[in-house]
Amino acid sequence: PLKAAIRLAVRAAPRQRRRKSAKAVTGDVLSRLLATCESDSLRDRRDRAILMVAFASGGRRRSEIAALRVEQLTIEPPIEQKDGPPLPSLAIHLGRTKTTSGEQGEVVYLTGRPVEALNAWMAAARIDKGSVFRGIGRWGTLSRRALDPQSINAIFKQRVEMAGLDPVEFSAHGLRSGYLTEAANRRIPLVEAMEQSCHRSLQQASSYYNDATRRTGKAARML
Repeated sequence: PLKAAIRLAVRAAPRQRRRKSAKAVTGDVLSRLLATCESDSLRDRRDRAILMVAFASGGRRRSEIAALRVEQLTIEPPIEQKDGPPLPSLAIHLGRTKTTSGEQGEVVYLTGRPVEALNAWMAAARIDKGSVFRGIGRWGTLSRRALDPQSINAIFKQRVEMAGLDPVEFSAHGLRSGYLTEAANRRIPLVEAMEQSCHRSLQQASSYYNDATRRTGKAARML
């Protein structure tokens, strides 16, 4: 009875919910990470594609990036621009994810630079089927095996450190919260951002989104 009472008391006590990444990876942070992988080396091409695809596709989970296969990618018609050449477009068929229900499958889209980064990696690594993101050996040899989610996080933290930032403060999950935060900074409607991030919970998505908008909004300046 005493142990049961203690357990109930612990459950009842209010706990501050900690986010999986202390800091969101917003556009400015992402730019610093991308600056660490600007060479034409296989490793830099891969890591650049990982960062850009994970962020631009709505802040994909590291498990989804690790599991990504060529068969999930579909080339879409280019996006026309008024001032410039058409932008390459790609669909990623995620299938069933953590937030889908029933037999429903998710599809998200990439446009422009992330598509170019992904194409550059796949061309350099000669990947035309199977796992998109793979390990690279000590001597630059490409593995046939897909990276696992822990490796995605390790690559991310390595780039954070190379960028002169604190790896303790960032994790790959920060790309997910960072995508919604950046969407808020750019005044992209929350519903539109949620379609790309595949969030189903308005409350959860808005918790990231609102942190950016509330501080500068009219509600905080009533006097």
